[in-house]
Amino acid sequence: MQLIGSWRRVALLVVAIATIGSAAWWLMIRMPGGSSTATVISSVDANLRDELMADVQKLAGDIGERNEFHYAELKAAADYIERSFAAAGLRPQRQGYEMRGRTFDNIEVEIPGEAPQIVLVGAHYDSVLGAPGANDNGSGVAALLALARRFAGKTARQTLRFVAFVNEEPPYFQTPEMGSFVYAKRCQERGDGISAMISLETIGYFSDAPGSQSYPLPGFGAFYPTTGNFIGFVGNVRSRDLVRRVVGLFRQHAKIPSQGAAFPSFVPGVAWSDQWSFWEHGYLGIMVTDTAPCPYAHYHLATDTPDKLDYDRFAHVVDGMQKLIGKLAGAGR
Repeated sequence: MQLIGSWRRVALLVVAIATIGSAAWWLMIRMPGGSSTATVISSVDANLRDELMADVQKLAGDIGERNEFHYAELKAAADYIERSFAAAGLRPQRQGYEMRGRTFDNIEVEIPGEAPQIVLVGAHYDSVLGAPGANDNGSGVAALLALARRFAGKTARQTLRFVAFVNEEPPYFQTPEMGSFVYAKRCQERGDGISAMISLETIGYFSDAPGSQSYPLPGFGAFYPTTGNFIGFVGNVRSRDLVRRVVGLFRQHAKIPSQGAAFPSFVPGVAWSDQWSFWEHGYLGIMVTDTAPCPYAHYHLATDTPDKLDYDRFAHVVDGMQKLIGKLAGAGR
């Protein structure tokens, strides 16, 4: 009888684990559509690729490290972003805030829509201390600029906003002094109806090497690839419907593998960018990322330079993002 009781307890434990695993898969991991299985990069928009390369080179090569400790370079990056928005025919606005006697600027452009809802695309333009930040986050800013250029002059049902955020990196990371936190707080105070916030965070590095992809918690490899050749879409549990919608739209047009997840924000990596600030103020948001630092050996190092990025795959990601953002916002062609 004791043996039977022990087996029953084991069986119940197995059933409980299976039930929890199934619920987690259904709520947090299951995504619509099928990821691209392409292993050979198809033809790429050469103009888009060259544009991305030039912007990353300007930010991480010509300007270099840009943060409070390299304040002149931080301001130079802000000036470059402002000029780039203006050159696309948009009207950039600097939204500054003061800290320790200095001004730090978020830079915004808006394409008004017919409805009050807002699709907001953002990327931080500062780099961590000691790094020029080609992938983190020159890649995100280059994509932000490329997307803004391509939507300039178009009409949309929802308003489109493109925002370059300052001070995402330590010592401001996940504090009220983070640029996106200041911005999101102002949005909440105004009652801005942001239907989706998309944070572009390290999106330019990919690896085909087996075992190149790791994860912050054991067991993730049972659900996700161990080769770092995909782009990821990550949200908190509250944003899971948005994650699924975005992944589904991306996969309709993608020429590059993609993965999605909607995990609790305490899972390492899930809240590691500007979408966290919007979650803190009640908005839905996701991060688009190549999952650095998992496959990227140069993360937060002086070797995070423009030559490390895969600009062909990077261009495919931005092309897919353009199509899905257009669908989200109901943009015209």
